[in-house]
Amino acid sequence: MNTIDNFNKHIVGSYGRYDLVLEKGEGRTAADENGKKYIDFGSGIGVNSLGYCNEKWVKAVCAQAHALQHTSNYYYTKVQGDLADKLAQASGYSKMFFGNSGAEANECAIKIARKYSFDKYGRDAQRNIIITLENSFHGRTMATLSATGQDSFHNYFFPFLEGFVNVKANDTADLKAKLEEFDGKVCAVMFELVQGEGGVVPLNEDFVNAIFDECEKRDILTICDEVQTGVGRTGALLTSQLFGVKPNITTLAKGLAGGVPIGVCLADEKCADTLTPGTHGSTFGGNPLACAGGIAVLDTVLEKGFLDEVKNKGEYFRKKLAEIPEVEGVDGMGLMLGIRLKTKKAGDVCKACLENGLLILTAKAKLRFLPPLNITYEEIDEGMKILAKILTK
Repeated sequence: MNTIDNFNKHIVGSYGRYDLVLEKGEGRTAADENGKKYIDFGSGIGVNSLGYCNEKWVKAVCAQAHALQHTSNYYYTKVQGDLADKLAQASGYSKMFFGNSGAEANECAIKIARKYSFDKYGRDAQRNIIITLENSFHGRTMATLSATGQDSFHNYFFPFLEGFVNVKANDTADLKAKLEEFDGKVCAVMFELVQGEGGVVPLNEDFVNAIFDECEKRDILTICDEVQTGVGRTGALLTSQLFGVKPNITTLAKGLAGGVPIGVCLADEKCADTLTPGTHGSTFGGNPLACAGGIAVLDTVLEKGFLDEVKNKGEYFRKKLAEIPEVEGVDGMGLMLGIRLKTKKAGDVCKACLENGLLILTAKAKLRFLPPLNITYEEIDEGMKILAKILTK
């Protein structure tokens, strides 16, 4: 029995997988079980932020595995404290909660927002509505799926959690109208600064400023989902820094630990002490292996000049993509890009790229690019040759 048949024999078919068995990787290149190599423009949907088996990252995780692989959160560990300290200094946030994924980080954010209003205004106020954006994506748990503003993800799983209202992204009038309609009942506005699964769609600066202005007037918390945009992906540690704003809550995951499951919910002084013993928890949250990986990633991303290079490579990527006649337009920021195609279907292009040694992603009707942050210009050129050949056929 081959690998794929054996795999499908016992694993639930909840993914539309490609017929590719990846076995190993080095740098920004993966290899399948037959030894065929692939330039990676997807990095495991933005997770392998330093590529495959980065030497510094491997040493950190292996050293931690030899020392302590897990302990419960009844106890303290130095490595979790060290990661928290490093992240706090770099992000400017007071405190944080560690989980295992972006969905868990967003669940935590939802709970903080609702408890903040419960503690301050009381249960009878029923101040529990969270406004999210149409076309958003916040996870696949029941709460984060309820928060997600895309009907395509909602089918089958009714009923959803109450207390979520959608507004149109980049529509300030709709935002203000919903805030007026539910005046006194809204506890938070939750948003992605670049909607990833929604098609790599950035918010505009005026709309972002309106969110913060309106929320400040009403004592409404701002929650920024940076699961995909954070940890250097757009050329800053946090994309909110590029917009000149600081949300009350920011969530991170994906690329933070370089390939080990992690999620973190960062909270500012306003709501940092909202969660108290017994109000939230996670068995694997703050796992020593994940924290060791996180420290290795942050040490690299925060090196002088690294984030500037992410911006430069993003512009280089954008320029190369724009030169291809089939490309109608390029959206996104830094090394989080999506291209609109004139005639071809993104899914078909993605499959053709795979056959020719290039790993790439889709988002809605677009091709999506989330390469490792340390990809080289030579590797960009190599992948672009493959893509251009396919798009110009």
